[in-house]
Amino acid sequence: MRDGDLEAATEDPPAEPAEAPRGLSRRGLLGLIGAGGLVAGGLGGAAIGAAAATGGGASGGRAVHPFHGEHQAGITTAVQDHLHFAAFDMADDATREDLVSLLQDWSYAAARMTQGLDVSASGAVGGSPQAPPDDTGEALGLPASSLTITIGFGPDLFEKDGVDRFGIAARRPAGLAPLPRFLGDDLVPLGTGGDLCVQACADDPQVAVHAVRNLSRIAFGRAALRWSQLGFGRTSKTTTAQATPRNLFGFKDGTANILADDTDALREHVWVGGEDGADWLVGGSYLVARKIRQKIETWDRLRLIEQERSVGRTKGEGGPLSGGGEFTEPDFGAASAAGAPAIDQRAHVRLAHPDFNDGVRILRRGYNFVDGNDTLGALAAGLFFVSYQRSPEQFVTIQKALATDLLGEYFVHVGSGVFAVPPGAASGSYVGAGLFA
Repeated sequence: MRDGDLEAATEDPPAEPAEAPRGLSRRGLLGLIGAGGLVAGGLGGAAIGAAAATGGGASGGRAVHPFHGEHQAGITTAVQDHLHFAAFDMADDATREDLVSLLQDWSYAAARMTQGLDVSASGAVGGSPQAPPDDTGEALGLPASSLTITIGFGPDLFEKDGVDRFGIAARRPAGLAPLPRFLGDDLVPLGTGGDLCVQACADDPQVAVHAVRNLSRIAFGRAALRWSQLGFGRTSKTTTAQATPRNLFGFKDGTANILADDTDALREHVWVGGEDGADWLVGGSYLVARKIRQKIETWDRLRLIEQERSVGRTKGEGGPLSGGGEFTEPDFGAASAAGAPAIDQRAHVRLAHPDFNDGVRILRRGYNFVDGNDTLGALAAGLFFVSYQRSPEQFVTIQKALATDLLGEYFVHVGSGVFAVPPGAASGSYVGAGLFA
């Protein structure tokens, strides 16, 4: 282990992951040598400071989540404190064999890093002193910190500009297509899309960055980083034990999120089923990522009554404006003392509610972000929205319903991506193996 103390771990990990004897492929090892340290471009601006020294999180950073299993970790897993999300493009000359070997190498390295181990057996201090070490080393001495690594496939991986690059076009799920343009979109091309994505979540930001950094090195020559985003301060919860967090507007966020123990809701709204048309994706999900710039300074000048009207909830306790506490079901028929609807018909909580979207629900795993400031001195900050759903159409339905959202005045969507997330890898296998069977 990078950190020898396992007393507070959720389970005792094996000394090596099940597929560890295979090791990195020759291409992966060459990637570690060829890439050197040149993978930091595109890292966004959340500070990596005190939390890195303490390990972060209620568990002191020592919780361990298995990489292998029925579903990929990082979906229903208790949401960690920090995120590093990255999208990659396959090289123009990459072959099907390159793609398969990359997924095998990523799965091998991810299975080690999520257990608190170095990226390979040689680590950051082994091997030849005349070659770069296999592991970059910034996580030496740090525990696993609840690290999860989740891998997804974008639409262009299956077919790009009419070309079936990897012989998998016929297996593209019907629902996996670029999202339509929405009101409020001002997307940055190099902050949108990607052939592959990696979501690394941890209770220590340095552990999450270490994971993406090393996966980027392994990908050298086969795939390159397209864009990435650091996130902090989760904006949702996935377990009853977690308190509802707040977003940068100061409101509680994710009160009605789908939780890990709600197996019926997960089956209905999150996990792809056998009847959904893609056998290799059964047990997986679809990930939607949206980088949303929030107009912080404009929002901060709003009267409290206008802020609450826009959201449809009280800022303090988070209860609906129709009355009650945070977990009270909103009453959209309730009236205020003046006779107007207690919850405005354009309030965010109303427009996003399942009652007005044919019962559609999604599982959210968003994070706050701050990327410094823009040229006018305004905070370049907002919400990095991440959701999981059984079909991307669920997200599309809700997003279209939000076209008249009062909060829309304070949002600009600048980045976007949709990815098919395969089920978990069996021990000894790799993420996405079913696609190539």
